[in-house]
Amino acid sequence: MNIFKLKLHWQILIALIIAVLFGYFLPGGVRYVEWMGEIFLRALKMVIIPLILSSIISGVSSMGAGKDIGRLGGKTLSYYLLTSTLSIITGLIVVNLVKPGVEVDLGFSQSVEGLEEKAGSAKDILFRLIPDNIVDAMAQGTILSVIFFALLFGYFITRVKPEYRNTLKNFFDAVFEVMMKITLFILKFAPLGIFGLVAREVARNTEQLAHLAGSLLIYSLCVIAGLLIHAFVFLPLIVRFIGRARPFKHLKNMTTPLLTAFSTSSSSATLPLTMNAIENQSGVSNKISSFTLPLGATINMDGTALYECAAAMFIAQAYGIDLSLGQQAVVVITALLASIGAAGIPMAGLVTITIVLTAVGLPLEGIGLILAVDRPLDMLRTSVNVWSDSCGAVTIARSEKEQTNVACNRNFKS
Repeated sequence: MNIFKLKLHWQILIALIIAVLFGYFLPGGVRYVEWMGEIFLRALKMVIIPLILSSIISGVSSMGAGKDIGRLGGKTLSYYLLTSTLSIITGLIVVNLVKPGVEVDLGFSQSVEGLEEKAGSAKDILFRLIPDNIVDAMAQGTILSVIFFALLFGYFITRVKPEYRNTLKNFFDAVFEVMMKITLFILKFAPLGIFGLVAREVARNTEQLAHLAGSLLIYSLCVIAGLLIHAFVFLPLIVRFIGRARPFKHLKNMTTPLLTAFSTSSSSATLPLTMNAIENQSGVSNKISSFTLPLGATINMDGTALYECAAAMFIAQAYGIDLSLGQQAVVVITALLASIGAAGIPMAGLVTITIVLTAVGLPLEGIGLILAVDRPLDMLRTSVNVWSDSCGAVTIARSEKEQTNVACNRNFKS
């Protein structure tokens, strides 16, 4: 059997399995292969900003009237708020039922430095939205600012004279097509890149496997259970009954982006692959995908929101702090805000959880309790983030009466 003739998602899955074995049994050899992961990740990050800029401008300029943008924006934000709130409540219920933090060994705690300085506050999201220098925002990779500028630019393309409008629209359409071609080229090297990334992480965390015992293991299982319930119950129900689409056919189409999200722990780095799968396999138009997916990779973090809520409750239980219903409501609200502000990069949730802990007066050093298992949970919650973004794109596309490749047989009437 020629491995290179297998579909890409099978190549990635095989690379994942080999990487786990390699990192565990030959940790000393990781230094010879980890460079492949770094190059792959850098290549993905290289295309993120031009891809987001061109895709949003291309999509928004194709919508025409401002009312279309407002309608699509309202649907997108409503979906993100709904799914993020559902995920947080799921995590809250699971942790309250199981109580993994009761009688936990506080000796597991590790020191975590520099999180307070990085966290900022929830209001910083608004300031990050409007850049004072768009070129600097692009250079710094401040995606929220780039999205805001691209939305404005795309909208005002529709307000200029037809000769200028057509020139600009054709230009950004062409740029977007080129960026997708580059993405498909990078995608060919995904198995090698993922092998290098996963082998390094397995080798780096081998010694911490002993920490997966007692309440820490129970905490991990609680987070995993919450993520699985949200990913395989709530999101498919939304796709099926609100979007009138086939969720598990869509899930099959999303295999490559989800495996990449799991391996890289970065929804932003996975964005080019997500857009490719959504458009070319699930059949969502560029008008929808270019608007919903970049925005979702930045502010729609269902997995991160669930994790932050569950982690805050676990830390409260470990320190013997009984949070009232009112305080738990504060946890839900701040977890939602913090997840919106979380960057689509590895361990971003570990930074923004300080907002949640501070809001209800929990000790920040409690983050050290969960540090040992953060990386594998980060991989899982990133996959849920990307899965939610893709489900949102399909659901919104169907609400706009698009006949996607995953639509149910009962089509919308014109």
